[in-house]
Amino acid sequence: MAATREIITLQCTECKRRNYSTTKNKKTMTDKVEKKKFCRHDRRHTVHKEVK
Repeated sequence: MAATREIITLQCTECKRRNYSTTKNKKTMTDKVEKKKFCRHDRRHTVHKEVK
C-alpha cells in the first residue's frame, strides 16, 4: 500500500530560507500549502510557502 502523506518543506517568503518541514496528504490537498509561521531570522510572523 502506498503512503498518502508526503514530507514537504516550507520556505519563508521574506528571507527565502527554508525553516519548517511538515507533512500533507497528497490525495486531499493537491495545491501548494501556505501557512503563516514565525521566522526566527526575521523575528516576526511571515507567510511560508511549500517548496520541493
